[in-house]
Amino acid sequence: MASEPPLAGVRVVEFLGIGPAPFASMMLADLGAEVLAVARPGTPRPAMADNRPVLELDLKSTDGAALAHRLAEAADVLVEGFRPGVLERAGLGPETLLEHNPRLVYARMTGWGQHGPLAPRAGHDLNYIALTGALHHASRDGAAPTPSANLLGDFGAGGMYLVTSVLAALLRRERTGRGETLDVAIVDGTTYLTAMLHEYRRRGTWSDVAGTNRLDTGAPFYDVYDCADGRHVAIGALEPQFFAELVTLLGLDAGWPARRDDPQTWPELRREIAAAVRTRTRDEWAAAATGTDACLSPVLDLAEAAGHPHLRARGVLAPQAAGWRPELPGLPRPEPTAPADILARWQIAGPTTTRPGTPAA
Repeated sequence: MASEPPLAGVRVVEFLGIGPAPFASMMLADLGAEVLAVARPGTPRPAMADNRPVLELDLKSTDGAALAHRLAEAADVLVEGFRPGVLERAGLGPETLLEHNPRLVYARMTGWGQHGPLAPRAGHDLNYIALTGALHHASRDGAAPTPSANLLGDFGAGGMYLVTSVLAALLRRERTGRGETLDVAIVDGTTYLTAMLHEYRRRGTWSDVAGTNRLDTGAPFYDVYDCADGRHVAIGALEPQFFAELVTLLGLDAGWPARRDDPQTWPELRREIAAAVRTRTRDEWAAAATGTDACLSPVLDLAEAAGHPHLRARGVLAPQAAGWRPELPGLPRPEPTAPADILARWQIAGPTTTRPGTPAA
């Protein structure tokens, strides 16, 4: 385990919201940044805010607004996830704050971005991934698309995109001495994640008909199948050598590796794979696939995943009172702290009208 996390010494002020911005701030804190979350008085602590202290602050009050300004002047990074214009109306927009702290990295997390026809409109993960084409291919041929919770837009294309942008801006600040404003949009990040699909489409190897391509359940050797107990296994035997192992594992006809790349054979191959998989339970197939390169894995729920030997060996889930919390392995866990401790370290005197939230246990 590293003795010091990579972002030790980096100060982050987070105007607490929901979804991708808290996820990004959680990750910055796990990487070692000292993150102070600012929330409206009485706001319930949202998901993914347990690893950093919360300072309740009324930005409409004179004292609250003044303290917010002092926090921004002392910070390296500011993270906010409101609609465009919200913090400007509170006197906390990037032009104002960067004037007083030119080294500040002001990271703005929205779904649609700070400009464009949809910038002022509401939306959620499902809307953003729908507009970018990503949701379209989360479906079988002829079926409606199925969202995968809000993992793709909010967290993959939003929170991770924000963290990457912040790290790049901090690196550039080391060279230039100046911070900047980051317009981080989920639609931008999602579109970037579709880079491979767009490239395949330009080459003529990707169809706009969902569920007909190798990676969107069109290929029978890249799909999910029912087992004898009603649970499922995922099969991802894309490469020929892995498919050959799958054929052996499932007991299929030995001639399949020679003809599996002909899409005309896919309906027959799908029927044979489905029939074979239905002969055993999920866990029986998982045990049989252990030690092979057949690329067959059990589909686990969250509770089951926490107990899987590989995830336990990797140390990516930390036990909590009522479940588990994902964390970045190989890094020291941040110590619980209180808002007053951070204000003292940043040499900021807070007004008595503010009320700190409960620090993470």
